[in-house]
Amino acid sequence: MTIKDVAALAGVSPAAVSRYLNGGSLSEEKREKIQATIEQTGYRPTAAAQLLRSGQQKQIGILVPKIYSDSVALIMEGITEIVQKAGYVGVMGDTHGDEQKELEFISLMEANQAAGVIIMGTTVTARRVDAYKASRMPIVITGQNVAGMPCIYHDDYHASKELTRRILAKGREHIAYIAVTDRDPQAGRARREGAFAAFREAGRDVSELVVEIADFNPETGYAAMNQVLKRLPNVDGVMCATDTIAFGAMRALFEAGRAPGADVSIAGIGDSWMDVYSLTPLTTAHYFFKQCGEDAAGTLILMVQAAQQGKPATIRQTCLDYEIIDRGSI
Repeated sequence: MTIKDVAALAGVSPAAVSRYLNGGSLSEEKREKIQATIEQTGYRPTAAAQLLRSGQQKQIGILVPKIYSDSVALIMEGITEIVQKAGYVGVMGDTHGDEQKELEFISLMEANQAAGVIIMGTTVTARRVDAYKASRMPIVITGQNVAGMPCIYHDDYHASKELTRRILAKGREHIAYIAVTDRDPQAGRARREGAFAAFREAGRDVSELVVEIADFNPETGYAAMNQVLKRLPNVDGVMCATDTIAFGAMRALFEAGRAPGADVSIAGIGDSWMDVYSLTPLTTAHYFFKQCGEDAAGTLILMVQAAQQGKPATIRQTCLDYEIIDRGSI
């Protein structure tokens, strides 16, 4: 079956069917006729035909820094729901956080005439930003606020600030912050600055806050907490940049004979499913990761449609809210 066959059955022109398949403008009446005909016949355009008609594959690249992550899974769920409804297929690439792999994937998607790319959880470098802005495809970033780029990110500053404020409100005097690298502007710099702001508002000197650096995993959280215990043996409050770091930190506290939630207030960010099942359920900031994926995909689809119609794309930057989930660890 061809586009002409579908058009004849629907009582519309082949051009109208082509516009329907490529997301172009169309009256609701024609759209409903074409949709009904496609559903009745089971017609599916081939990738080669799609490319010939529009110069573009019905593919959207999705770049992730790792696949074994609650947040990545939820963002992916939001992305795939939207892109599939729009008639696109998501093609995932795992970069392991490697800049060169990320740039190679973008080049591959361009060579394959993909419609666009969503990049998840990247760190921000001048080389990356230059590549994003030079790309012929629309690109949307999640988890970072990149100047001049469409992005969906979280209110990391205020989430960290509010949790640190709650630790201070418990009367904790000897507090540590386990951070991630400042190469990540949101999870690193914004969350650290939020913790510092809570200290200043409480009339405390930021120099009193003991800071250790970890990566996004429990192993480095465990090692960082042990370093805190050496530097600050009487620690009674710990703010962690992520939940996974907090899990490692809590293990180190248990081994040191310190009970999280009783002897030491502790919190993380992210709201992992493991927070509920840890020995001490973790107080955290819940992020709306699925909505992040939905908004990223919706933004990208709008940019693709604008390009197809020869219109300039609107650069949308969305900061999502958070919710504090109190489970008693503070």
